Amino acid sequence: MIAIAENLNTRNRVYMEALKDFDPETIRRLAGELIEAGADGIVVQCSLDGTGDEEMLPRVVEVLSRAYDTTLCLDTRNAEALRRAVPLCRKAPIINYLSLEEEDPEEILSLCRDRQCLLILRALKGIIPTSLEGKLQVLEELIEMANGADISNKRLFADPSIVHLGRGMGQEHLVSSHGCIMALKEMVEPPINTIAWVSNISTGLRKQHKSRVNSTLLSYLAGAGLDAALLDVLDPEIMKTVYLIRAFRDEVVFSQADLEGRTA
Repeated sequence: MIAIAENLNTRNRVYMEALKDFDPETIRRLAGELIEAGADGIVVQCSLDGTGDEEMLPRVVEVLSRAYDTTLCLDTRNAEALRRAVPLCRKAPIINYLSLEEEDPEEILSLCRDRQCLLILRALKGIIPTSLEGKLQVLEELIEMANGADISNKRLFADPSIVHLGRGMGQEHLVSSHGCIMALKEMVEPPINTIAWVSNISTGLRKQHKSRVNSTLLSYLAGAGLDAALLDVLDPEIMKTVYLIRAFRDEVVFSQADLEGRTA
């Protein structure tokens, strides 16, 4: 299970203030805390819609790449920002994301091909499909598109698109996302990686419920074969769950001391 820290996002007040004033030391410190907490990679988000990312994203990526040897997940809808930021990454970054909403998908595909980036394919086409069949149809089209651009499945992460549990058809989406991960693992050859934005499930829920809901979802999707997750690595309950999933999969040697070391 790959744990990618979602914490450097627009909801993080301290981080956004550090971007506004461009405070490299604070940016480095915040990222260091995520790595210390066990992050295998770090999402870098500078805006919700990509506005201004062509200037800010490369600056943040340069700060983090100089300080840490970790994988960065570049979260932007701004192709120019990606073109500027990707060459600054110490390791091949993850691009988040390609969907069927892109006006010019070739921009992202060519960048991933030429720079050997990893790429998240998101089940999104106007709306997030509710049904299992709808999610698989969109992802199948995206996989074919990526393969056609000479990007192999081992560099792809299929995202069924998790939605809020407490709104609309959240539960139906959840069941179909679980089924989607299982189907991808069973049907796609060569094998493809799967990923989910775990914390999105608890948006709108009371704070006291978020950790339990997120951790339970992570376990539920891990049972379907989930490979990676975007999650809050500063939540001890989540990181205990990550550790136990790895132990159950025989990816780490279980130690009660290690489990207890992840203090709540």
